[in-house]
Parts: sequence; structure tokens; C-alpha cells
Amino acid sequence: MKMTPLILLILGVSGNHADSHSLRYYKTAVSAPGSGLPVFSSVAYVDDREIVNYNSDTRRNLPKTEWMKKLEPEYWERNTQISQGTEAVNKRNVQVVMQRFNQTGGIHIVQEMHGCELRDDGSTAGYMQYGYDGRDFMYLDIQRGMYIPAMHEAQLTTQRVNTPDVRAGERLKNYLENICIEWLKKHINNGREDLERRVRPEVKVWGRQQPDGVTRLQCLAYGFHPRAVDVKWVRNGEDHIPSDEASPILPHPDGTYQTRVSVEVPTREGDSYSCHVEHSSLEKTLIVTWDPNAESQDKTYIVIAVVVTLAIVIAAGIGVIVWKRRSGQRPDASNNIYIAAPT
Repeated sequence: MKMTPLILLILGVSGNHADSHSLRYYKTAVSAPGSGLPVFSSVAYVDDREIVNYNSDTRRNLPKTEWMKKLEPEYWERNTQISQGTEAVNKRNVQVVMQRFNQTGGIHIVQEMHGCELRDDGSTAGYMQYGYDGRDFMYLDIQRGMYIPAMHEAQLTTQRVNTPDVRAGERLKNYLENICIEWLKKHINNGREDLERRVRPEVKVWGRQQPDGVTRLQCLAYGFHPRAVDVKWVRNGEDHIPSDEASPILPHPDGTYQTRVSVEVPTREGDSYSCHVEHSSLEKTLIVTWDPNAESQDKTYIVIAVVVTLAIVIAAGIGVIVWKRRSGQRPDASNNIYIAAPT
């Protein structure tokens, strides 16, 4: 699995099927204050719902959904202690990686993403990845239980964590394939009403004639849940038109989603164009036809797009920065990977 910018990773990697679920943790450590970010933060998601947040300012694991608040106080105290230990480890990790690059100053960032997926066919998957200043650093080959360097500077680290006396990859493999999946199932059960609710999409279509003899058509589907959706343009009711631009499926502040698909078609009489939307909340395909004669001055879609973009930046918080591309029966600080591994 290749790393992508973290904000896209958060929004785009959860299962494409409505009944697939994922549990993911994103950890960010900053080398020094002044970036506008906490020096350390850890955020947990089930699917695309933030469920837990910890940072070096609050120094507490805090629930972010109503159903997470129902977990016993011991859970929050235990995980807060683990997060405080993880904070110390990750602060040290930044300094160690800076030494790998012969860096003595500036603001630098180490990020970690790990998690597991439970797919709708019953299969599972797990992953652990590290990034540094927007670049791949190393990742876990879960089949072999070994860490693989993604750049020259990571080779010393992977050699150390793969040694027989450390065997970090093997321990994480067991966590991701077993304990993480067990907790994911518990979270799904606790938050099922929230995670699996069905909300129908709203759809707006519009077009603008270009000076080169083509018309650019846009279809905006928004306000739907769950995230998985299929949106496409069709000519004359039967010919699928490949899109030349499709936005990521982006979240609204209310927990629903939006996406936009664009195509360019010849400007000519006689052809009809319609946007077809398939979603688990719909009994049949939702079809909205573009009317070139309708007044096209409705800018509602622009307002929606701007509001959602701002919400993403705010909600992603620490995630906006950098990444090119959730806890055990009793969460265990041994799940931390020490980049500063003992020699």
C-alpha cells in the first residue's frame, strides 16, 4: 500500500462497500512548537467517524462520538496512559529521524498510520506505515511481519526493529490481524446505528459551454450516507461517458458526504445527458437530466463546495499537513514502534 497525502488517506481509504468497516489510528509528532499544531496528536477513526482524540495540549484520550462515551471509565484512563507513553516515544522518534538526515533545526514531522479492515466478504487486512516530512519512510509487510524501508535513511531503523530480539513487525502483525479486528467489531456493534445509517443523496447538475466547442458538465451528489457511491454521466440514456475529473468523496460536518463528477462533451443539438447515482439508500438508480435551456445561475453547488472544503480543513486538523503516501483487548503500549530502537 502506497502512502498518499494524509488528508486524502483519511477521506479515501475506507472500504468501497457499504458493509465494510475500518479502524485506523493517525499519529503526528512535530519536532518543535510553532507549527500551529500540537507537538503530538493521535486520532482514531472507525470508517470516517472520528472516535477518539488525544494531543499534547489536553494529554487525555477524549471520546468524539456519543456511543464512545458509553465505554467504561477504565477504558479511557488506560488508553490515556498509553497515549502519554506514545507521546514520549514519538517525540524521541522525530529527533532520531532528524539525525538520520543530519538535520539540527527547523520544523519536521513524523507521522504514523496503522489500522485494520473488516470487509463485507469476511476477509480482513492490516497495515502500518510511517512518513517523514511528507515522504514515505517505512512500512510493515504484514505477510512477512517485517518492516521495509521506503528510503535510504530508514534502512538502519528497519534493520534494528527486524532483529530477532526486537521482532517488532511480528508483534504488530498479531495485533493488526487479531486484537485490532476484535476492537473494530466491538466499535461497530456499539456504533452500528450511526455507522450504518442510510441517507439519500441530493443531486444537482449544471453545464457551461466552453469556447472550443465543448460543454463541461458537472454533477454534484451530496448529503448521502454511507460513503460508498457511484456517480457517472450518461449520453442519450445508455452511453456511459468516462469522467475527466472526479473529486474525492468528501465529508460534511453532519457526517454525510459529497462528490462531484465532471465530463466534457461536444456542444451540439440532439444529445441528452443525465447523471446516474447509485447508493445503498436508493432502491433504484437516481437519474437527473441536464436541461441546457434551464437557467444556470443557481450557485448553490458553489456554496456547498466552499463550505465543505473549509470543513475538511478544520476537521482534518493535524491531517492537512503531510503524508505522501485501534486498541487491544487491553491496549498495550508495546504496540508502539520505537524508531530509536536499541542497538
